[in-house]
Amino acid sequence: MSQLCQVTGARPAFGNRVSHSHRRTRRRFDVNIQRKRYWVPSLGRHVTLRVSARGIKTIDQRGIEAVVADLRARKEL
Repeated sequence: MSQLCQVTGARPAFGNRVSHSHRRTRRRFDVNIQRKRYWVPSLGRHVTLRVSARGIKTIDQRGIEAVVADLRARKEL
């Protein structure tokens, strides 16, 4: 499954792992992706989204209706 948040568009970031001797090797900062199921009254059905922890907070703030409207406008749902 791709590490992509459907709400915020967050993807894995890349950087360096730095050892005690200060050697650098590449590493990956993964996004905290969760599968969440929401009831959308306007559609009359449940919608399952792959969202990050910040995406869940965004849905709590704006509401599922507004977020689903944005996803449908972007043709992601």
